[in-house]
Amino acid sequence: MQLKGNVIIKAPRKKVWDFLTDPNQLAQCVPGVEKVEEIEKLKKYHGVVSVGLGSVKAKFNGDVDILELDEPNFAKLKAHGNATGSAADAISEMKMSDAPDNCTLVEWTADVNVSGQLASLVSRLMMPVSQKLAGMFYDEVKKRVEDH
Repeated sequence: MQLKGNVIIKAPRKKVWDFLTDPNQLAQCVPGVEKVEEIEKLKKYHGVVSVGLGSVKAKFNGDVDILELDEPNFAKLKAHGNATGSAADAISEMKMSDAPDNCTLVEWTADVNVSGQLASLVSRLMMPVSQKLAGMFYDEVKKRVEDH
């Protein structure tokens, strides 16, 4: 499942970059995050995320590996998580560029693959709910960066 979008944040690129590469800040923006642990700074993180798709709820334990960082332009990461009877894998990229009026344009993509029970139970909800959660995440990032 291919997700993508973009958001303009009213802040300089360095400020947006610093926020988006701080796991503690990010954890407060991701819907359903229960815990984030830094395994290796700017390299590997472990976390627990609860996701609800309709009446089906799943708690994923997983890892995030930072594959590429080009400050303050580009980041690529890989995530893998397991829930009871299900697994999720994602490759995500963020590209940042200057926008008018000292703003930053963040363009993002995520290639997400969910397998197992969760995928078979709620396949038709997967795309709209995932896109909505991504939108909620970037709305929260925008709000927090612009308010500081």
